[in-house]
Amino acid sequence: MRVLIAFLLLVSLHTGLSAQVGITSPDKKITVQVSVNGEGAIKYSVRYLDAEVLRTSSLGIQTATVDFSKGNNLLGATPVQVVNDTYNLSYGKKKQSSYKANKRTVQFKNNNGKALDIIFQVSDDAVAFRYQYKEGNNFIDNITNELTTFHFPTTAKAWLQPMQVSKTGWEQTNPAYEEHYVQDVPVGTKSPSVAGWVYPALFHANNVWALITEASLEANDCATRLKAESPDGEYSIGYPDPREIITGKGLLPTFQSTYVSPWRIITIGSLATIIESTAGTDLAKPSTIKNTTFVIPGKSSWSWINSKDDFIVYDEQIKYIDFASKMNWQYCLVDAAWDTKIGYEKMKELADYAKTKNVGLLLWYNSAGDWNTVKYTPKNLLLTTESRAKEFQRLKDMGIKGVKIDFFAGDGQSVIAYYLDILKDAAKYELLVNFHGATLPRGWSRTYPHLMTTEAVRGFEMITFGQGDADKEATHCAMLPFTRNAFDPMDFTPMNLYKIQTNVKRKTSSAFELATSVLFLSGIQHFAESPEGMEHIPANIQQFLKDLPTTWDEVKFIDGFPGKYVVVARKYKNKWYIAGINGEQTEKKLTLNLAAFGKKGTLITDGETPLSFSEKNIPAKKKLDISMQAAGGFVIVLE
Repeated sequence: MRVLIAFLLLVSLHTGLSAQVGITSPDKKITVQVSVNGEGAIKYSVRYLDAEVLRTSSLGIQTATVDFSKGNNLLGATPVQVVNDTYNLSYGKKKQSSYKANKRTVQFKNNNGKALDIIFQVSDDAVAFRYQYKEGNNFIDNITNELTTFHFPTTAKAWLQPMQVSKTGWEQTNPAYEEHYVQDVPVGTKSPSVAGWVYPALFHANNVWALITEASLEANDCATRLKAESPDGEYSIGYPDPREIITGKGLLPTFQSTYVSPWRIITIGSLATIIESTAGTDLAKPSTIKNTTFVIPGKSSWSWINSKDDFIVYDEQIKYIDFASKMNWQYCLVDAAWDTKIGYEKMKELADYAKTKNVGLLLWYNSAGDWNTVKYTPKNLLLTTESRAKEFQRLKDMGIKGVKIDFFAGDGQSVIAYYLDILKDAAKYELLVNFHGATLPRGWSRTYPHLMTTEAVRGFEMITFGQGDADKEATHCAMLPFTRNAFDPMDFTPMNLYKIQTNVKRKTSSAFELATSVLFLSGIQHFAESPEGMEHIPANIQQFLKDLPTTWDEVKFIDGFPGKYVVVARKYKNKWYIAGINGEQTEKKLTLNLAAFGKKGTLITDGETPLSFSEKNIPAKKKLDISMQAAGGFVIVLE
């Protein structure tokens, strides 16, 4: 009888009828179970301690020639392998990040004898997995569908940004990841956009937070999103709109012989986990750029956010170069149409002048092509390797430090390849890169450290365009540290301390705006203040901005809730900068626990009159009572 039972168990393991594979985090708080059901469909579930985070969800891929949607057998899994990785970033949440995870490769074979591996890595703060399929014999194929789903409990809530539909918006420039978030809605709520939802996607289930994103996209990949419909709280991965391509080129993932997908990442834990985690870069491909001496993070002045198109002229840029120099900022960005309104020869003069002021110039480019109808120039100069080499060499000879490239075509495979081609070529000429009207960078700042920032957010420029965006600024900004800016640099272009130079009236306080200079992460932070506006700002606040670090060593979550308020501490050397903003329209009183810092410092908050500040010294103490006015904020410097 014992021999028969053992035989039946062995048969069960090899036929996949009831086999399960488990993977746990090193601290054993996260557990993943992988199995196949009666139809041979691959399934997984996730728990955090005793809480169900993901109910039974789906896994698998389909290619043009092979189907792993059903009829699969679970063959087994490799023994647990411990993955350890320590790496430094030029900028971001932390100077040095450490990653430790338990790794298992779960092996499947379908009824046609085709094998599929799913590689799991489970760390203390995240579940990550990717697909690996080997066809062999130099066979070329496409991935036509990914079956991955995330099935949340029906009581879960979601904080999500709708994906923009291709070829919509101003001059057909969408998608650009530039919508407001839908906040605290029941899972299963249909997206207002047929294109679905963007990453990172935030969920709260059974008192556990989960943030979904992806990382390690290569040139053969497309970027994905969550589909618009999520029946019963089950969210499916979706591929881009067929129009999101370089004309005549690819949409879907391609591979020759072997396909390895991007990592699918679910960060799991508390809100502190979300704010402090580096999962999005932990799973990114390490840097292959050997020379990074030109990668210098910094702060930048930028005329366009204030004076718009008509003032991309020589004299205005002189003024903003002087402004950057006065504020100890490292860069000045010159925006669209500089090639016609200033010209290359005069731009070289500006670069030479800026160098005498210890300021580097950054120049705007249209990504070009026929995927949008934007007329701004320079255009059609970056489309091929040969044209990029010519233009980038010219910029290097002029002394230009970086490029801002705008208006991309979406998330199709050919567009992703275009992004990566630009990054690789820019590195050869030691040029920093800023992508605008662009996709989420998905961990690229680790792989390509000269990618200083990317827009992919409804940023401050939208606030200057319309009162509706200004009215929503506070709650929108209180969403971003938990979502868009969780792992990737974000060019929100924050911090207008005085007044917006349009008919729009800002609804946030000046201390709120000041706090965003600490709260938001970007390799180059382009500030939305003008030289004239800064003249109205007290000397102590100006000095704060002159001294503000351009990189951070460590991060700590203090308090907050998505869309309502957030308080985060960032460390640079022996100083801690604590920034808080109130995303709501009522006063908020907090008691901050400062015991872990053990330092005295300075508190900057809103003054008694509009657009004013209050500053006071605070002793080293365990607790500090703070009051934030509606849409207000504060900054504390401890040392």
